[in-house]
Amino acid sequence: MNDSIQNVAFEFEKEFTADPNLEGTSSNNSKNDTEPAEKLAAKSGSSSHNLLVNPKQKGNPILKSVRNVPWEFEDIVPDYQMGRTTCALFLSLRYHNLHPEYIHERLKQLGKMYDLRVLLAQVDIKDPHHLLKNLTRICILADMTLILAWSPEEAGKILETYKVYENKPADHIMTKSESSPYLQLVQILTSIKPINKTDAMTLLARFKTLKGVILATEQQLSECPGFGATKARKLYSVLHERFCR
Repeated sequence: MNDSIQNVAFEFEKEFTADPNLEGTSSNNSKNDTEPAEKLAAKSGSSSHNLLVNPKQKGNPILKSVRNVPWEFEDIVPDYQMGRTTCALFLSLRYHNLHPEYIHERLKQLGKMYDLRVLLAQVDIKDPHHLLKNLTRICILADMTLILAWSPEEAGKILETYKVYENKPADHIMTKSESSPYLQLVQILTSIKPINKTDAMTLLARFKTLKGVILATEQQLSECPGFGATKARKLYSVLHERFCR
């Protein structure tokens, strides 16, 4: 199985480095590969405000966690379209372990479409390190951003976050002055193990203050973009742990 995965990665490297102008070689998708992402998005009309979902993703449990942005099925090449120039392919590592050629074919279909391309990988096997090493290499060659999720809930929240921040101004995500109270609060929250900088900014945007974050219920925390039940539970547990026994 490991040799099969490596062969797929090597073949992928050969195809994507042989011709820098390669747009995807699948004859069934040659039209879509050369069509700008803006035109694909324009086809959906009013759905430009929605998270677009490939009908092949029907039944994927991650859709149950997308509750803070509207979504709808649309005939698109990727699995998800979070914006006019942003898309994602979803991949279960368990499935990838059985079918290593699958992601290779999907990337050929996607070609060079979209400016920001995400490979959203759900870690659902016990020892993912070898598979992740190969996927990292493939993503580098295909100009993809590899993002990991450890549950369907977390995967759904990641898609949600991309859509929520689609039209946010730059000052919502740019680094604040290191001496600002805002950055100090971000640093405090990121000192908690499951919380990264994006999570901290999301919490402060939702609950306004550190006190507001502490007073939030576990359910309210889980509803934040980028959060799931597991991350919310860990954060709530840390915030309410007794310091003295």
